[in-house]
Amino acid sequence: MKIRIDQLAGALRNSLAPAYIVSGDEPLQIIEAQDMIREKARTLDYGSRELLDFEHQPDWSKVLMLANERSLFSQKRILDIRLNQKPDRNGQSTLLELVESPREETLLLIQLPKLSSKEIKTAWFQKLEQKVVHIQIWPLEGDRLIRWLDQRLNSRGLLADQSGLRLLRTRVEGNLLAASQEIEKLKILYGSGQLSDRMILDAVADNSRYSVFDFAEELLAGHPARLQHMLKALRQAGIAPPIVIWAITRELRMLHRLKTGINQGENFERLANMHRLWDRHKQVLSIAVQRLSLPKIRQALLETAKMDRMSKGLGTGDPWHQFSVLCNTLSREIQTNSSEKTRT
Repeated sequence: MKIRIDQLAGALRNSLAPAYIVSGDEPLQIIEAQDMIREKARTLDYGSRELLDFEHQPDWSKVLMLANERSLFSQKRILDIRLNQKPDRNGQSTLLELVESPREETLLLIQLPKLSSKEIKTAWFQKLEQKVVHIQIWPLEGDRLIRWLDQRLNSRGLLADQSGLRLLRTRVEGNLLAASQEIEKLKILYGSGQLSDRMILDAVADNSRYSVFDFAEELLAGHPARLQHMLKALRQAGIAPPIVIWAITRELRMLHRLKTGINQGENFERLANMHRLWDRHKQVLSIAVQRLSLPKIRQALLETAKMDRMSKGLGTGDPWHQFSVLCNTLSREIQTNSSEKTRT
């Protein structure tokens, strides 16, 4: 059975399942989901925990041995298995064996890395999911992140209006651990009650964690205000312009290949599989393919070539200014095409 993390507390109030899987790559939500499960187990007299934290390939024979051992005096225990790699065939069969023949006194808590939708639909995982409660963790973005911040503030006795929540989101975006720490700082500084935008601005450091890859993907998505913030963060972090140019060019060339193929009658999914695009990357590119014309993509590639010459001292101008211009140009193209699509 699959549930969201915001459904976990309610599910645990009703009962404790014999096995749980927590999968994803957002550390704070993973930690808190595991904490909730272990806390419920403690109230039901699960008095000990065996932790198997495998950084590399697990020793599956050891996993089976520990799982099949009887605990001292039949004491209830938690078998906490943490995998940093997706299980191989041996691991898949071992996990299936564990959940299909669970020991009454043992609670299985299994952590898996992020799984793609394709991996979740495989036969072995579908069998596994029928026997466990699966909490799939996704990074929080947009309105979901706003709601999370609002709930987190409220849990600490703090209130913020929408503008304050948006400001906090901008300052800590993509880093929930930093968000949690900043909310604790706000609590210490101001106690309980209403937070003004100025309070948040004064207290919260800019903890945005952007890479050139995030920026290049967001360029295709076309959110101008966010792009300008990311661009400023990259510049302040001392990222060299040629690295930014490389990341942008990489995305635009892939987009050009996809758009050319589609214009020639190819199927997007087939092209995406051929180029081995992962889920989020595929989603960003699928939107950009629909919204950006081939001439606009070619023009953007020509602009990146000019930026490259600027960064090497072979042309006049500031590449950072040109990055900003390109952000606005592609965003306008996306907004125009989106409006035209709506009218049709």
